[in-house]
Amino acid sequence: MNVLEKILARASGQSAVEPGQIVVANVDLMVLHDLSANFVARVFTEELPDARVAHPERIAFVFDHTFSPPTERAACVLDDVRRFARTHGIRQVFDSGAGSLHHVIIEHGLWAPGQVIVGCDSHTTVYGALGAFATGIGNNSMAALGFTRSQAWLRVPETIKVVLHGHLGDRVSPRDVAQHLVGRLGEDGAVYAAVEYAGAFIDGLEIEERMLFPLMAIDLGAKAGFINPDARLVEFARRHSSATTVEVVANDADVNYRDTFDLDVSVIEPQVACPPTVGQVVPVMAVAGEPIHVAEVGGSTGGRLTDLRTLARYLRGRRLALGVRLQVVPTTRATYRRAIQDGIIETLLDAGATIFPPGAGSNQAVNMGALAPGEVMISTQARNFPGRNGSLDAKHYLASAATVAASALAGRIADPRSVPL
Repeated sequence: MNVLEKILARASGQSAVEPGQIVVANVDLMVLHDLSANFVARVFTEELPDARVAHPERIAFVFDHTFSPPTERAACVLDDVRRFARTHGIRQVFDSGAGSLHHVIIEHGLWAPGQVIVGCDSHTTVYGALGAFATGIGNNSMAALGFTRSQAWLRVPETIKVVLHGHLGDRVSPRDVAQHLVGRLGEDGAVYAAVEYAGAFIDGLEIEERMLFPLMAIDLGAKAGFINPDARLVEFARRHSSATTVEVVANDADVNYRDTFDLDVSVIEPQVACPPTVGQVVPVMAVAGEPIHVAEVGGSTGGRLTDLRTLARYLRGRRLALGVRLQVVPTTRATYRRAIQDGIIETLLDAGATIFPPGAGSNQAVNMGALAPGEVMISTQARNFPGRNGSLDAKHYLASAATVAASALAGRIADPRSVPL
């Protein structure tokens, strides 16, 4: 069995499971942002009026979307979630400004290798980089089975192995590799499968960089993504997980795969995902010159300290192009604090950037940063569907922090290799 099969077997009280099998697994952690928490709380309250939350200590809410409510209605959403948490003894509530959902959970050590983690956010798959089985589930499933029993029913997925090797080219980042895979394999390339990311390239990445790959597995239609745990993960877990013991589950030697895909990352150039979907991925030069109005570094797939450092490296001593608005969203308060201490925030402000509170940024345009008709954004966000960040008539491109930085300086989509450093 592979990592995920072993975790699901143990969580469902079985010695072994196989792809296609339906299991009811005990859940160790349920994670929800403010919008999904509100939906689930309403279902729980209205549809299950006599139910109680079985294990409130296994639930965490992070307010990262509407972190500064612009309307009374939006404020009531947060107030309702706070009230629900108090009523049901949910103590792990990270209120407005704490940061982006999964980054907050990871930073506060609420996870551990070998766990089953579910959330109503599709990018819950990110914990697969930390030795866990992690996936997104629906609001009703979370309310009826998650909250009342701390369980989830799942079909054991088949596994696709993606083997990455080689060395990154000039100004190419792990984000470019992850986006290239989405374009190469397709948005339906792994529907309800698990994607294992492996190879010398993955082995050489720090844990924070590895996270991008299971996180973006959902863009392939995958149920889960994971990386076979190694010594680097064990050390990371010992430093960052609050678990008293670290018990790592690893692949057996004879794992069966539905398919295997091999890629030399050295052939990849800086990548851009073009509207209207995440799968329309092309090399940056294919769209270079497209005028932009907004650039953003933040979201589930951006805003880490490494992204902010990259942004500052490009912007130091320079100014944004006339008419460009640069939005910077640190992933967490700790990231924000470190960026201040390192002088990064000052550099970005000097260049003309606007710093958002830690959170989801302009994602879904529920809080700030919405686009007007005809406006064009390039960002490190995770999604670019029409209307996702405001007007249906706006356009949204996705790229690495380096490409976003180069574009903000040029006033149009630009190859980061064109900027002298």
